[in-house]
Amino acid sequence: MKTAYSFVVLRYMHDVVTGEFINVGVALYASGAKYVGGLCNTRYGRASKMFGEIDGDYFRGLMRYIETRFEELGNRLRNELPLFDVPANILQIAKSILPPDDSSLQWSEVGGGQTEDPARTLEELFERMVARYDVRPQRTGREDSDVWRVFKKELETRHVLSRLQPKRIIARDYDYEFEHAWKNENWHVYEPMSFDLMEAESILDKANRWLGRIMTLRDSPDKFKLHLLLGAPSLEKHRTSFVKAENILNKMPGEKVFVREHDAEKFSDALAMEISSHDGNRP
Repeated sequence: MKTAYSFVVLRYMHDVVTGEFINVGVALYASGAKYVGGLCNTRYGRASKMFGEIDGDYFRGLMRYIETRFEELGNRLRNELPLFDVPANILQIAKSILPPDDSSLQWSEVGGGQTEDPARTLEELFERMVARYDVRPQRTGREDSDVWRVFKKELETRHVLSRLQPKRIIARDYDYEFEHAWKNENWHVYEPMSFDLMEAESILDKANRWLGRIMTLRDSPDKFKLHLLLGAPSLEKHRTSFVKAENILNKMPGEKVFVREHDAEKFSDALAMEISSHDGNRP
């Protein structure tokens, strides 16, 4: 059954005087389906080409923050937790996350329509209004956030995403916050990891960095099982390096599981059953 939705586009406006902008995100609200979601583009190549050099690390962090806030509000709405007064449209929600000011990020006017699948409609709007305009003179690979979106879609469908929460693992000499985790007897942490990179050397370097990270966390009092959600290389010439990277990751201490993107549906089914079973065994 179709339900009404409203959406807004997030624009990066480098100079408010000239009014030039590019679209960097989309947010959608469908009250009838209890759905709120947002997608942001962490790539800044097009902005740099149009407006000159920008702070890439800051831009990526801000895009991830905005997307995470929409995810948190969506989880609360699906679980019927207090959100705020019932919003008239998505713009009211968007302004609660990023209030209007004279900064370079601005919300568009509200659009809308009818949909049977709000999550899919959000992805279609993001592709049509944001992703299709990416300037990619050469292949740039994928980021961890791109891999996470593959799993996020399946987890949302099974109403599992709302059960995941950030968890900071603190060891003697180091700590790290996993953005997606839940606790059974021990903590289960889920880390999306893209190995779809430009250089074979970068693939091995990334695996070695994670080996060192988990080695340093092994003396944490919090026992955890690590689930690596792996994005494989799309270039055939990097397959050998990916196999080596998995061999390196296998040297990590403690419990660990590797999950490939093509197993996202099966993985999400298993996690949903595990959480349901855990809930059923609660006293």
